[in-house]
Amino acid sequence: MQGFWDWLGDNEWSAWLGLAFIFGIVETTTVDLVFLMLAAGAVSGAVASIAGLPFVAQTLIAIGVSVIMIGFVRPIAKRHLRVPTSVRTGAAALVGQSAVVLERVDGDGGRIKLAGEVWTARSFDGRTVIEPGDNVDVIEIDGATALVFPGGEPM
Repeated sequence: MQGFWDWLGDNEWSAWLGLAFIFGIVETTTVDLVFLMLAAGAVSGAVASIAGLPFVAQTLIAIGVSVIMIGFVRPIAKRHLRVPTSVRTGAAALVGQSAVVLERVDGDGGRIKLAGEVWTARSFDGRTVIEPGDNVDVIEIDGATALVFPGGEPM
């Protein structure tokens, strides 16, 4: 066992890379980008070790890079991972839009013109009756049926 510690003392870079690998594995389970930033710090410690810097300098570099990555890079990366609501696609993009009633809409059904297409629709609360020509807001999409409520301007 003493031989392993002697070898590790001569090859500190391998310990840094091992730590980076462990942080990478933990990141795959958390997916919060914290351990990925710590892995980047550990890789910088390995680079400092290969450059021949003393262990204290390696540690300070690893900590410094980790702090910078968590403080500056992580927020930018998380912002790029989020999909803004303005980029919604499919049926989710229709929620919140206005439509015009084509056939009387009540709790059992009806038809509306939504985004240039004719959709089946039901009143959102199941009790409201909306007459043809009235404007409605799409509250929810349930399969191929729009759940609507009176109001809104046509789009």
